Amino acid sequence: MNINKQSKLNLLLSSYPVGVVLQTSWLEKEGYSYALQQSYRKNGWLKLLGRGAMIRLSDKVVSYTGGIYALQVQSGLMIHPGAKTALNLLGKAHYLEMSARRVSLFGGEKERLPTWLRNYDWGQKIAYYPTSFLPADLGLVQIDLGNFSIQVSGGARAILECLYLAPGKMELQECYELIEGLNDLHPGKVQQLLEVCTSIKVKRLFLYLSERAGHAWFKKLDLEKIDLGKGKRSIVKNGAYIEKYQITVPRALAQNETEI
Repeated sequence: MNINKQSKLNLLLSSYPVGVVLQTSWLEKEGYSYALQQSYRKNGWLKLLGRGAMIRLSDKVVSYTGGIYALQVQSGLMIHPGAKTALNLLGKAHYLEMSARRVSLFGGEKERLPTWLRNYDWGQKIAYYPTSFLPADLGLVQIDLGNFSIQVSGGARAILECLYLAPGKMELQECYELIEGLNDLHPGKVQQLLEVCTSIKVKRLFLYLSERAGHAWFKKLDLEKIDLGKGKRSIVKNGAYIEKYQITVPRALAQNETEI
C-alpha cells in the first residue's frame, strides 16, 4: 500500500467517531473510491453493514444511534429519535421503561429511511414515521452520546410525537404519565410548537392532558394563538367527552366529565 493510501486509511480509522456508520456514497465524496473501499473490506479494515453502509471492523458495537449520526451528519437528513425514544434518551422516561426495545424515528414527510438502517439487526425494532405535522427542524436538541452527538426531539416535541402516535400505536394513559413528568418544559418553546402544529388531535390532547397535570408552564401559554379547529373529535370509542377541548378520551383519563 502506497503512502497516500496508507494515510487515507489512517485518517479513516482515527478521525471519525467510534461507533458510527460510514455510508459508501459519503465516503466517495470524501475521496474514498469504490475500489479503495473494496480494498479496505478485503484487508479487514471495513465491514459491510448493509447495502450502502459500512462500519470499521475495530468498532465492536454499533447501535442505531451510529446510523442516525450518519443520516444527520453525512446526508443532512432530519431523521431523528422521537416520541418516547427521545424521552428515554433525555432521561425523562426511565421510570417507565428501563430498556427500550422499540425505537421510534421521525423524519420529514419526503425523507426515506435507508434500507441498511431499516433491515440491520440493531437488537431493537425500528419504527419510522415520516410526517409533516411539525416543521422538521423545530424543537430538536443535541445530545452527547459519548463518542458522538445526534439531534433528538426535545421534551415538548417528543410528547407531541407521542400524541401523534396515540391512541393506535401508543396508549393515552402512558402519554399522560409522561406529561406528568415534564414539569420543566419551557412555555415559549411549547407555544411555538403548538402554533405551527397542524394536527388538531395532537394539540387538543396535549392541552387537555397538560392542564390536567397542573404544570406551572401551562398557565403561561396563550391559547388564543393556538388553532384548535372546529367541531368534535372522537379520539376513542365509548369514552368520556371533554367539553372544553371537544374530544372524547378514555374514561380512565376523564375527571368528572360527561360520558358519552
